[in-house]
Amino acid sequence: MDPVKDAEARNGGQPGGRSGDPVRGTARGTAPVPLSVLDLATVGAGRTATDALRTSVEIARLAESRGYHRLWVAEHHSMPGVASSSPAVILAHLAAHTASIRLGSGGVMLPNHAPLVIAEQFGTLEALAPGRVDLGLGRAPGTDGATAAALRRTDRPHEAADDFPRQLAELIRFLDDDFPDGHPYARIHAVPGPVQGRVPGGVQAANRPPVWLLGSSGFSAQLAGSLGLPFAFAHHFSAANTLPALELYRSSFRPSEVLDEPYALIGVSALAADEEREAHRQVMTGALSMLRLRTGRPGLVPTPEEAEEYERGMGELEREFVRGWLANVVYGTPGQVRDGLDALAERTGADELMITSQSHGARARLRSYGLIADAYGLPSDTSS
Repeated sequence: MDPVKDAEARNGGQPGGRSGDPVRGTARGTAPVPLSVLDLATVGAGRTATDALRTSVEIARLAESRGYHRLWVAEHHSMPGVASSSPAVILAHLAAHTASIRLGSGGVMLPNHAPLVIAEQFGTLEALAPGRVDLGLGRAPGTDGATAAALRRTDRPHEAADDFPRQLAELIRFLDDDFPDGHPYARIHAVPGPVQGRVPGGVQAANRPPVWLLGSSGFSAQLAGSLGLPFAFAHHFSAANTLPALELYRSSFRPSEVLDEPYALIGVSALAADEEREAHRQVMTGALSMLRLRTGRPGLVPTPEEAEEYERGMGELEREFVRGWLANVVYGTPGQVRDGLDALAERTGADELMITSQSHGARARLRSYGLIADAYGLPSDTSS
């Protein structure tokens, strides 16, 4: 069985969401492309996971009221400063506090889970929020190798990542409930799911979550293109690979039942504040958090004051890392951020920008998303 051909053209999303299209968004205000939000449920120093998840609800509500197209949450593990280890649980909570914004995973790391479990979880989410759920999938572990081994119950976690195309094909079969006769899983059904429409008295659900492939290199870009699936690239932490990956996705794209032409969004780290200096103070908290993570010292997101003090005493290698990190963050006043996002959209040809604003506290992040919406003249509510 060829897992690529097996999954081809079988993503099968139905109309849903504000635009009536389960994949494509609609640009609002003066934005060059649809704007969306990626939330990591970051935990700041002096704050709890409860605080972080309450902020996630506030961000989702603000994003919905200001015309952002979708909000995704990411799967990370064993990171004290990131509370998004269970995307499906968080998404169910966000679905209960929103009404129209699309919600999804950015992403669920498929090798960490049995495909049937993901199909059941996202079938449940689709039942809770019909027509609003996206299933974004990644092949990285979202953590270090030891944690990946603990998650996958194997001492060879890389083998699960290498098996990604087969796992993807199996997951899509469970979502569509169409294993062929004779297949070992032909009598196994993901519930909630299509089987409920085929039993006596059953009614078929109108939608099922569209599948996206996520990546930070060329593997998923090429696979998404060959399957005719939408693609999301992690520009916010792999900017050097953005243009090559998008070109590979577009050049390998084959039309499918899902898409007749490529659709690619990119994740971008961006933060707006009323003053440029304040924007720098806020993004330095994320830069220091990433520096500590990359040097084996993961922790909570530091306060701006702690980041300022640390910055003053940095060594040259640390300064070089921070400069490189901040070079790929769009930050400043609302006008500066708007200009930076416009330039990025033009340079990459991205069909959608998914913004993640990383800082210590809730207030700065909420303010940033609001200021960016203001800069583009996004509506104050989705009915305008």
